[in-house]
Amino acid sequence: MLRGLDITDMLIIDRLELRVQPGLNVLTGETGAGKSILLDALGFVLGWRGRADLVRQGAEQGEVTAWFDLTADHPARAVLQEAGLPVEDELILRRINTADGRKTAWVNDRRCSGEVLRQLSDTLVELHGQHDDRGLLNPRGHRAILDDFGDLDDLRAACRSAWSAKAQAAKALKAAEAAVTAIREEEDYLRHAVAELDALAPEPGEEATLDARRRTMQGAEKIRSDVVRAHEILGHQGAEAALGEALRWLDGVAEQADGALEAPMAALSRAMVELDEATSGIATALDSLSFNPTDLEDTEERLFAIRALARKHDVLADDLAGFAETLRSKLAALDAGDADVAALAVALRLAETTYETAAANLSAARHAAAKALDAEVGTELAPLKMERAVFETQITDDTPGPEGVDNVAFTVATNPGAPAGPLNKIASGGELSRFLLALKVCLTRGQSGLTMIFDEIDRGVGGATADAVGRRLAALASEGQVLVVTHSPQVAALGAHHWRVEKRVAGGMTTSTVTPLPSPDRVDEIARMLSGDTITEEARGAARALLAG
Repeated sequence: MLRGLDITDMLIIDRLELRVQPGLNVLTGETGAGKSILLDALGFVLGWRGRADLVRQGAEQGEVTAWFDLTADHPARAVLQEAGLPVEDELILRRINTADGRKTAWVNDRRCSGEVLRQLSDTLVELHGQHDDRGLLNPRGHRAILDDFGDLDDLRAACRSAWSAKAQAAKALKAAEAAVTAIREEEDYLRHAVAELDALAPEPGEEATLDARRRTMQGAEKIRSDVVRAHEILGHQGAEAALGEALRWLDGVAEQADGALEAPMAALSRAMVELDEATSGIATALDSLSFNPTDLEDTEERLFAIRALARKHDVLADDLAGFAETLRSKLAALDAGDADVAALAVALRLAETTYETAAANLSAARHAAAKALDAEVGTELAPLKMERAVFETQITDDTPGPEGVDNVAFTVATNPGAPAGPLNKIASGGELSRFLLALKVCLTRGQSGLTMIFDEIDRGVGGATADAVGRRLAALASEGQVLVVTHSPQVAALGAHHWRVEKRVAGGMTTSTVTPLPSPDRVDEIARMLSGDTITEEARGAARALLAG
C-alpha cells in the first residue's frame, strides 16, 4: 500500500510531500494545475516509460521518493528476494533524473535497474484510465485476467505441465529418429567392419606378443647351429664322456694313492653335476629354438593383419577389441532403434492426449468463468446508467501453447443490436470509464491490500452517474487503497481523504502544490467544482449535501 510520495524539482514541482492514506484518496484542482504531474512522478519512480523532460527548468536534477507498506505475503517480496535486494516491511523507492537525462534508482538504499522497478510496480500499483493500455484495455492480458477471476491457477498449471511434457516427448522422439537415421547411413560400414574385426578377433596385448615371437623366430636360425655344436661338445660324446672316463681311471687307483685323489675326484663329481645341468639347459634352449618353418610365416601374417586393421580404423592395435565393441553397440542401437522410436511415438501421443485433456478442462473452466464475469459486470453496469450495454468475454480458438488453446478478449456493445467490439474502440470516453470501473470492481472483489489509481475515470459523466462511479470507487477502496484524480464533485465528496492541486506563480516561477483539505475547506473545493470560479452559498449548500451523502 502506498504511504507517501516526495517530489523535488520535477516539471513545475519544486518540493512536494504527499502522504496517502488507506481508503479513497481524491485529488482535485483546475485543469492544468498539475494533477497529471503527480502521476508522471509516480510512474517515474516506478520505472514506467514516459516523458523524458521531467527535470524542472533550471534544476540540475529531479528526484522522486515513494514508500509502501508490504504485508507478509505481498508479491513484491519475491521480486526483491530474486533481485538480491533487502526485504523489509517498508519498501522505499528513490529515483533521480539529471538534466542531461541520466537516471539512477535505489530500492531500500540499494542501487537497482529500471527493470527491477518495473517488476516491483506490477505488484504495487495499478493504473486505470481511458489510456490504460498497460492493463484492462490490452487484449494480450485478458486471458490472464479471466484466469485470475476464475481462480484457474491449478488448471492452468496442469496445462503448462502437460505442454512441457508434450514438448519434451516430441524432442525425445525427434532426437531418437535423428540418431537412428545417422546410424542407418553408416550401417553397411558398421556391419562390414564388425565382421572384419570379428574374423580377426584381435586381443589386447597380442601385437606385442606376436612381435616378440617373430623376433625370436627370426633370430633362432642364426644361433641354433652354434648351440647344437656346444651341446654335442658337452654331451655324451664330448666333455661328459671325458669326465666320466677320467673318474673311472682315478677310481681304479684311488686306494693306492693314500687319499691324495679324493679331493680331485670330489671336484670332478661336482663338475659332472654342473655339466649335466648345463647340458639340460642347452637342450631346453634348443627345444625353444625349434619351430615349424611355417610358424614364422603365420605369425608375421597375423601381426601384419592386426597392424593394417589398426591403421585402417585409426586406432591403436591394443584398442581394436574395444573399437569392435563400440561398433557392435552402434549396430545394437540401430537394431533397437526402430523399437525405441515406436515407443517414443506412443509416449508422444499419450502426452498429446494429456495436453488436449488439460487444455479442454481449462477451456471449459474459462467459458464458465467468462459467463460469471459477464453477469457480474452486467450487474455493475446498471447503477452506472449503462443497463442497456452488454459486456461479453469472447473466447476463440488460438494456437495451442502452454496457456491452452483459447484467445480471450473483452468486448462491449453499447446499444442493443449493435455489434460487439474491443473496449477502447466501441465505447466513448465516458462509457469506457464506466466499463473499466465495473470490470475492475468485479475483478478485485474479495482482494485486499491493493493500490489502484484512477486517472479521471469519471470524465464525461455527471449527476447520478458520477455519484454511482464515486460509490463504486469507494467500494473498491474499502478493501484497499484507491487514488483518484477527478473533476467530478460527486466523486470528490465520497473521498475519505481529499487533496487540492494548485498552480501558483511567484517571482516569475510557476509551481504546483498539493494541499490536504480539512472538512471546511472541502466544502469550498467541492462548491468550486460545482459552480466554477465564483463560489455561491447555493454551491456551498450543494457541496455540504454531497459530503453528507
